[in-house]
Amino acid sequence: MNRTVAIVGRPNVGKSRLFNRLARKRISIVHDQPGVTRDVISAEIKEGAYTLLDTGGLGYKGIDTPAALTAASEEQVGFAIDTAAVILFVVDGLEGLTGLDERIATRLRRSKKKVILVVNKADFDDHKVELADAYKLGLGEPLRISAEHGNGEEELRVAILALLAPLPEPDALAPVKTAADPLCFCFIGRPNVGKSSLGNRLLQSDRLIVSPVPGTTRDAIELPFEFKGRDKKLYPFRLIDTAGIKAATKLASPIEYFSRLRSLDAIQRADVVFLVLDAMEGVTQQDKAIAGEALKERKPIVIVVNKWDLVQAAFKQQGGFKPYKSDRDYREKYEHALFERLYFTPGSPLIFASAMSDYEIDRMLNAAVQLNRTLDKKLPTAKLNQVLGHLTERTPPPSIAGRRFRIYYATQTSTRPFRIKLFCNREEKLTEQYRRYLEAGLVKEFGLNGCPIYFDLIGKKRDEARGSRGGGHASAEYKSEHETIED
Repeated sequence: MNRTVAIVGRPNVGKSRLFNRLARKRISIVHDQPGVTRDVISAEIKEGAYTLLDTGGLGYKGIDTPAALTAASEEQVGFAIDTAAVILFVVDGLEGLTGLDERIATRLRRSKKKVILVVNKADFDDHKVELADAYKLGLGEPLRISAEHGNGEEELRVAILALLAPLPEPDALAPVKTAADPLCFCFIGRPNVGKSSLGNRLLQSDRLIVSPVPGTTRDAIELPFEFKGRDKKLYPFRLIDTAGIKAATKLASPIEYFSRLRSLDAIQRADVVFLVLDAMEGVTQQDKAIAGEALKERKPIVIVVNKWDLVQAAFKQQGGFKPYKSDRDYREKYEHALFERLYFTPGSPLIFASAMSDYEIDRMLNAAVQLNRTLDKKLPTAKLNQVLGHLTERTPPPSIAGRRFRIYYATQTSTRPFRIKLFCNREEKLTEQYRRYLEAGLVKEFGLNGCPIYFDLIGKKRDEARGSRGGGHASAEYKSEHETIED
């Protein structure tokens, strides 16, 4: 049963604004500049149980957009039209019809699809929006709305539901799936490192526009899919492809600013984050900053070094890839340099992959599944305290003003992310470097590779801390603290 609705029209008639209005969320980037939307963006509309698609403008010929990119965007619009059961054809009520509107209308009539003609920008008195020409398109009764202010919104929602196939009766519905919720992951990285190419490989289709032009992807595009695991079972996933994240100081336009916001929002929504790097360029300062954004949101990270096919090709050429002896030598040195720069991602799975050659693509999802399972791990309190004791004995905390940081007792308080409450002498005595040492030690000991750990420090009052300067064991008052996570 097809319950998909696509919004189409020429550039700058308000398609993305209407999409956000119907979705009741700011998903698509809205800007006065034509041609902002390129990929097809989707949202699930709960009221009516249908999928809504936003598309790029048909017929856009902007001087800032290469012809190949325009053609790819129009292919995506064609996909949306072919997929949809109902099409919302949006025209500009203030500008009136254009020759391009008429050509799009002809295409829609030939498609034999159910079409609702939406005359947008009816923000003022009725006499400013002329409907007479709209009837000439031969697409039935036009519906006057204002995507910006909501005029006509409810009438449009009713019209959409009237054209969609009725939902089956509750007793006729298929059995409810009992499988786990889809694992949601997102690709983050600098522009042009191959995030959309990797996404297409996983989707096994060309749903995401791929171009050598940096900044091709602008919105965060969310797509569901299933993947067959090694056990031959199908597992549900949800992929979010994001725009390349530029440094805040290098944002050249409002579109780049909003693209960055959408990418950061995608990190918040994801269960697992894939940080995509370029195999030929190494780890840059911007890569480090992007990884830091994922860390701020306490998300587990899988590091994917894409374009590994280019490295392999370089070593096959005469003369090789100097000064490295082999691709294995290059890989080892790349990995060493990577974790030196990304020292705050201890144990993160590292995958050398290629979207072009399909090299190690399966491993990416396997790593995500493993990380997602690890996020629910419970750390036994006794062993947690034992491990922390060994770590502090092996490498004592640095002395600050004649005193050292001391842990009395530790307990896990939550998962997703891992939070550990540390009862200690003084919170400020824990240096950032020693905090990373403790986190890395716990990650290694408990097999929490790629999962962030956060310490909640509970220090003693100054007089209590002075009185217990010599004590090294957990006191009864700390052990009796209620634990959220059972052993």
